[in-house]
Amino acid sequence: MDINLPHVVAAVTDAFIDYERALLANELTTLDDYFWNSEHTVRYGVAENLHGAEAIALYRRHCQPVGPGRQLVRTVVSTFGEDFATVSTEFHDGVTQRLGRQMQTWARFDGAWKVVAAHVSIDLSTLE
Repeated sequence: MDINLPHVVAAVTDAFIDYERALLANELTTLDDYFWNSEHTVRYGVAENLHGAEAIALYRRHCQPVGPGRQLVRTVVSTFGEDFATVSTEFHDGVTQRLGRQMQTWARFDGAWKVVAAHVSIDLSTLE
């Protein structure tokens, strides 16, 4: 298996950067499009466990948008072959000293990269 092929890393990085842009802009349709449209898609958040693309989309329409001060730290993109990747990052909200963590599993379907699983958490040792 080929790991971290430069063109695959670049494609996943581009998708992740655009996902992050859409997250900060609260572009709900774009965020929906980045998640695999399946009942098997999973997103575990700080205070929610979501199963299925519909549940994730509904959550986005009722949750508080991410603040514009969010800053990513230590983003790691790892790819496995041509169609599978993980993106792990830490983030600060720009307001507090809390450190958040985000992991996404990406898969390529018909040339388009989609999040198939995600997990967001807060490092409890950084709570004020």
